Amino acid sequence: SYLLESVHIILCPPTPNLLSILFVTMKTVAALCIATLVGSAAAFTPATFSGRTNTRVLSDVAVEEAAPVPVEEAPTEEAPVDVPYDVWANYVGGTDLRGKEFKFDPLKLSEAYPDNVMWFRECELRHGRTAMLAVLGFISTDFMRIPGDMYSFEAIPRTIDAHDALLKTGPMYQIALFIGLWDVLVTAPACKAMGDGEREPGDYGLYAFAPKTKEAFDKKRSSELLNGRLAMCAIGGIATQSVINGHGFPYI
Repeated sequence: SYLLESVHIILCPPTPNLLSILFVTMKTVAALCIATLVGSAAAFTPATFSGRTNTRVLSDVAVEEAAPVPVEEAPTEEAPVDVPYDVWANYVGGTDLRGKEFKFDPLKLSEAYPDNVMWFRECELRHGRTAMLAVLGFISTDFMRIPGDMYSFEAIPRTIDAHDALLKTGPMYQIALFIGLWDVLVTAPACKAMGDGEREPGDYGLYAFAPKTKEAFDKKRSSELLNGRLAMCAIGGIATQSVINGHGFPYI
């Protein structure tokens, strides 16, 4: 039967209309196959941009890469300047009796022991104040005495003899006791406060007659130091003259 059909097709070819239909069908199938292949290849191809858009993006990147990035410079620390220590820079009392500059420190104690300058000032003020009271007391007792036979001119003719005479009768021990109590109750806490930076040397909070302005206050402080220094020299001279010639005021 297959042989007869083949002979029939050969001997009786199809009509032109049928051939056209077959041809069109083959072209359609071929076009579909080509389209399918092209779509499959495009799936593995990277997307591209238009020339204008691509140029703009690349130019922006180039500008960003070319723009300098500001760099914050680390602050440079200035090298510390080695300034020599000068105790006189903030030191009240560096003047003489005329008010002129007088930086007296022949042993260079302020340079050798800068941390102890406040203690030197505390001692200077304390000895100066004591010397001023001593000068006043030494001179006044040549003219008057407190009540009591042990303090009379008959018992102690000369002031210079009062120390030895009062040691025998006891008042000198009372004075030593009062000084010891003062040091325990007042001096020791004051020195601790000074060491802690809570108090200036020689400051006991007695401001009843203190000047109101800083300039006037510093002037009084300088006067106290000068008078105290003079009194320390004076009490030494008074005692020496009294022992040497045995005379009272004016000790000549």
